[in-house]
Amino acid sequence: MPRTANRIELPVLAPLDRGAGRLGRQLAQQLRDAIRAGALRPGDPLPASRHLAAALKVARGTVDEAFELLVAEGWLASKAGAGTAVARPLPADPPPAPSAGAAGFARPLPAAAARYAAIATALYPLPAAPFAISVPAGRVAPDDTWRKLSNRVRASRAAAPAGYADPQGLRPLRAAIADYVRKARSVACEADQVVITSGTQQGLHLASAVLLGENDQAWVEDPAYVGLTALLEGGGRASRIVRVPVDAEGLQVEEGVRRAPHARVAFVTPSHQYPLGMPMSMARREALLAWARARNAWIVEDDYDSELRYAGHPYPALQGMGGRQVIYLGTFSKILFPSLRIGYLIAPPDLVTAFRGARITMDRHPPTTDQHVLAAFIAEGLLDRHVRRIRKAYSDSRLALIDLLRAHLPADLAEVQPIDQGVHLLVWLHAAIDDVALARRAAEHGVAVRPLSVTYGERGGLRRPGLILGFGGYPLDKMTQAAQKLAHLIRDGARGD
Repeated sequence: MPRTANRIELPVLAPLDRGAGRLGRQLAQQLRDAIRAGALRPGDPLPASRHLAAALKVARGTVDEAFELLVAEGWLASKAGAGTAVARPLPADPPPAPSAGAAGFARPLPAAAARYAAIATALYPLPAAPFAISVPAGRVAPDDTWRKLSNRVRASRAAAPAGYADPQGLRPLRAAIADYVRKARSVACEADQVVITSGTQQGLHLASAVLLGENDQAWVEDPAYVGLTALLEGGGRASRIVRVPVDAEGLQVEEGVRRAPHARVAFVTPSHQYPLGMPMSMARREALLAWARARNAWIVEDDYDSELRYAGHPYPALQGMGGRQVIYLGTFSKILFPSLRIGYLIAPPDLVTAFRGARITMDRHPPTTDQHVLAAFIAEGLLDRHVRRIRKAYSDSRLALIDLLRAHLPADLAEVQPIDQGVHLLVWLHAAIDDVALARRAAEHGVAVRPLSVTYGERGGLRRPGLILGFGGYPLDKMTQAAQKLAHLIRDGARGD
């Protein structure tokens, strides 16, 4: 088989100034500048001298002169049969004086950029170590089934790359989701109301873009999912967020009416309040729907892990009680795996076109291949079977973690609060402990937890220190070691160490 030459391009090089002469020296200086700037890095290969000479329209000897000079200076390395490459390590060379463009990075960030930079820090993913949330249980992951199904779908060429796809997502997947949520969550919808998203975060982004005007207020639970509050604050809506406290029955609707009766949207987690875990009572659900109907307002229902309930009868989705006022969000991140990046939004019929438009402006349409696989996974009953398996596995992990924490954590400094649904539980901390600093120290010791206090909207009153711990995919020995480390860190935190 004939060997194909590896033609390396160097677009970083500018045309040489023939009027100035000394073309070899000019080329050498351009290469030095490219290496200093990082456009060429240690180990990067350079084109063969005859190819570079042809591209620059100079004699091959001009390129050889530049290469030989830079090899002698230590910038390049040349080896017979291997060609010429940027040297490892580079010679010591003082950095060039900062240019006016580089100095610009010292300027204060624009307000929006500063907000998004803060979000990047707050929402940085935790490593897959106890007790990070949403790490799937490997022992019950559908790896083999998913792989076989993927191979079958790809072999059928149904998922082969093609042109632009439907912004709402693949119709067979939307039909499968509509059927699934009807049976599993009492959601009333048709396939045409389903919009495929990349997960709950994108669903929240679409909902805020479609439903909120420039001066509209939004009810947000207190405490709430940081991804939601970061989204609204990042979009410059911090002053429009109305934090509404929750209690044992969920969102305090009367308090929301008192604080902002004309709010346009209420963002809620009624099946399993995040992060505290209680479901919204039926009386509160009816009150919330009555408010939305009376004010022509919208409710965004985040039903993020409703399938994973371990005790008691699950509440049906709020959407099934008042579909024309409710935008329903679901995701497969918790019950399958986060890297799948497939969720869904179910819109009232009169808003579907608006959500299609918003979806187009965001990323045109979702990738198609995994949509085909997931559609078959749901339609063939494999998702129902998988949910039954992980519910049992996560229930066992949950009970094991509760026992471990109660055995190891100091009872006078930490109180474990079991939650009957989802893949996380809470540890309330003594008021003197800084949970943000504790979470940071825990990360340094290989323990991944989230601080609870940052989910509250105000420093006084409701805000309490605590930790959010996930229990999805960790074996007992790893959880035991992490619980022991966490106990020591909590004691140190109480002493102010």
